[in-house]
Amino acid sequence: MSEYKIAAVGDRDSVLGFKALGLDMFPAGDAEEAKALLHRLAKENYAIVYLTEGFAQHMGAEIARYKDSLTPAVILIPGREGSLGIGMANVKTAVERAVGADIL
Repeated sequence: MSEYKIAAVGDRDSVLGFKALGLDMFPAGDAEEAKALLHRLAKENYAIVYLTEGFAQHMGAEIARYKDSLTPAVILIPGREGSLGIGMANVKTAVERAVGADIL
């Protein structure tokens, strides 16, 4: 049985703190590098990938690709520039889909 892993992908300043929590840290220089990392991590048994919103705003197709997959779950987090509202919008959409109404 293989063990699942958790990763954080984003600019170095935004993901550095995740190392202290025991997560694997993958700093990316730009959205193209983040896309490649996401695809690589999906193949390498990562169950959860935390991704900064700054990169996520340029990765719609890549994130959608894994949306209905069992792994990895791509969780959007604010980057060093603060929240862009993308992560919360995704949570709201997922809740509406699950519940059938906007309860948030």
